[in-house]
Amino acid sequence: MQYTLITIQQKKEWVDYIKRSAEYDFYHTWHYHALDESGSPFLFVYQEAADFIAFPLIRRRIEGSALSDFSSVYGYAGPVSNLKFEQLSEGFMDRFKLIFLSFLEQEEQVSVFSRLHPLFRQCLLLERFGGLHDNGKTICIDLSIPVEQQRKKYKKNIYESIKKSWKAGLRVVESKKTADISTFREIYKENMLRIGASDYYHFSLRYFLDLLGTDEFDCRLILVYDGEEAISGSIVTFTGNIAQCHLMATRTRYLNNSPAKFLIDEISLIGRRCGMRYYHLGGGLGFKEDSLFRWKSGFSDFLLSYKSWRFVINPPQYQLLVKKAGMALHPEVDFFPLYRYPLQKL
Repeated sequence: MQYTLITIQQKKEWVDYIKRSAEYDFYHTWHYHALDESGSPFLFVYQEAADFIAFPLIRRRIEGSALSDFSSVYGYAGPVSNLKFEQLSEGFMDRFKLIFLSFLEQEEQVSVFSRLHPLFRQCLLLERFGGLHDNGKTICIDLSIPVEQQRKKYKKNIYESIKKSWKAGLRVVESKKTADISTFREIYKENMLRIGASDYYHFSLRYFLDLLGTDEFDCRLILVYDGEEAISGSIVTFTGNIAQCHLMATRTRYLNNSPAKFLIDEISLIGRRCGMRYYHLGGGLGFKEDSLFRWKSGFSDFLLSYKSWRFVINPPQYQLLVKKAGMALHPEVDFFPLYRYPLQKL
């Protein structure tokens, strides 16, 4: 039993495995991993005949030590396979576990963290290892039901706001022009500064251009215009049967007009035209059922369980790092790995 490690330099091989997966999202793709600058992305592949399990991860150096750990890209990733997870045999999954554990021990990693995809049953595989963590819920709009039924699920204030947008003549425009991408980046940056987001979320213009310039998956910028001014926008991906709300932002002075509500409704219509089954809105900030979560839940009662995989490979070394980072006295902090938690947030 052997495994293959596919690096980010091996684009053709990475793309081939993901394209052959029964279920995947754009978060699993080579292009999306190539945009990540937090470490060294790779695709771990275990295969028996035509069947495989592929797990995209990122190797990150641990500052102040010779050690490293594994993490996942921003978003909903986790393992994929050419079969749905409920179709994988018990024996195949058990053998994957043995090989993957052997790989982890040989690599002398400290821990593995992966955000899982709420629409895929990856837990059937990863529950064999332990370390599954419940991160609450995400919100999804079911595009398989009639649009009239979809809108009946909106909270009253949301639907009223959408009708006001219709009356005001707001319109949506899809664009990949550099000027429009730059405009969205300005709106998004303003949004992140307003909510006090960390530096991680202050993406460069190059990031947006590269994300929207890929031919590996369908990625679109959709802007809301009030007259000649772009006042809100979203970067949306369409992969398989999933429309994914990746990034969304609104100009501060237009928040009271709630153009993002109109935008979500319009994107749901685009998703339907593109044959999507789901429009996944995601959850709250930091997995919390906060104001953002409550806002999103006003569009749908279709809630998904969102989990992460938090696996400690080397418990003694993990505890030493936690102690060195000054986090040993704060086990209540919901963060993994705990030794990477920024002390200034306490």
